[in-house]
Amino acid sequence: MKIRADVAELLYAGHSDHEIARRLHVCERTAGEARRALRLPQHKSGPKPTNSPEDLFHARTRRVEGGHLKWTGYSTNDGTPFFRWRKRGFTAYRVAFGLRHARPPVGYVRPGCDYPHCVAPDHVEDQQMRNQLKTQMASIFGGAV
Repeated sequence: MKIRADVAELLYAGHSDHEIARRLHVCERTAGEARRALRLPQHKSGPKPTNSPEDLFHARTRRVEGGHLKWTGYSTNDGTPFFRWRKRGFTAYRVAFGLRHARPPVGYVRPGCDYPHCVAPDHVEDQQMRNQLKTQMASIFGGAV
């Protein structure tokens, strides 16, 4: 069987028969026959697995103006960015904190900027950082914080 180079390229890239048919204007059967001739497994639908929670974090964020990161994934009822990786739950805030700091977070991690639910690693703070900032402000302004 003669296999078109563009069909083979998309098959090796992991695209579905339906996607190949749509992109290249060929019949799905053509893509399926080429897949069988190349001895490639059937395409599996759904999101592709990631190697780490950090990879999944990056896949579900989008840069916005001002250096902020907008969470594009699931959020809990109270708006906390949340995801599961290998059956373990993670908040995007804690993963972002881990990407920036060389220590585990203490207490709740929250954005320290004014962008709602920002998950930029440079913008999240844990309880220890908030307490330190509060102490600094109190020493500068004499407890008028």
